[in-house]
Amino acid sequence: MYTQERTAMSNLVVGGPVAVNSYDNAIVAALVENRPVMLVHAFNGGYLRPAELKEESHDKGVKLATALDPATKEAQGHLWHITPAGFFGQRPLYFLESAAGQVTPKPAAAGAADGGRGDDGAPKPQRRRITVHQDAPQSTADTVQVGLPDKVGDKWRGKNGAPEDTQLWVVTVTPWGGITFVPITHPDAILGFKDHAVTADSEVRLTYNWGGDFTGTVINTFYPRLPNEWSVPYHHVFT
Repeated sequence: MYTQERTAMSNLVVGGPVAVNSYDNAIVAALVENRPVMLVHAFNGGYLRPAELKEESHDKGVKLATALDPATKEAQGHLWHITPAGFFGQRPLYFLESAAGQVTPKPAAAGAADGGRGDDGAPKPQRRRITVHQDAPQSTADTVQVGLPDKVGDKWRGKNGAPEDTQLWVVTVTPWGGITFVPITHPDAILGFKDHAVTADSEVRLTYNWGGDFTGTVINTFYPRLPNEWSVPYHHVFT
């Protein structure tokens, strides 16, 4: 399902035991077609954005914003790519890449290796990824950084010499129709918020997964939304 072959969407299973509903176009578009989406929080309807939008920033984290200001929209700071990145056993893995500050690489020099191309033949853009700390979750090490593998801090570069280790995520569709992010380096943790406070400008952290399984908890659930679906009040989904 990671090729251009089209599966029957009603039979698509992503990362866990819950089938993706054929009508949830945003999840399908994010995970199969790699279209950029907004990651809208289930609890308060805010969205994830990098704390710093500029392409040269690699040591800043992620926050929850509740207003889509023109500067963020112009820089695509509200959009993320959930990019396929191999497997962890039977589970597909993904990078969480920001559309803000992405760079189109220069063409490879004559005789040099190409950095890879997408299905349209264009060079794959360099996108900053959400990276977790090697020692997370600890009170001093549970923040995240958004940056390229060779630009983030030493403790965000991955273990055993593999820079991608700390950037790979299990993406699980939850029974209530959202998605949850679990880093492979810390399978007992989940993408959440500092002090478990889901408020405007909350700092994204790794927190222990008190739910006990890969589906996580409601408070750490996000809804992928295509940009034209932003006005839908998803924070009222449980009422």
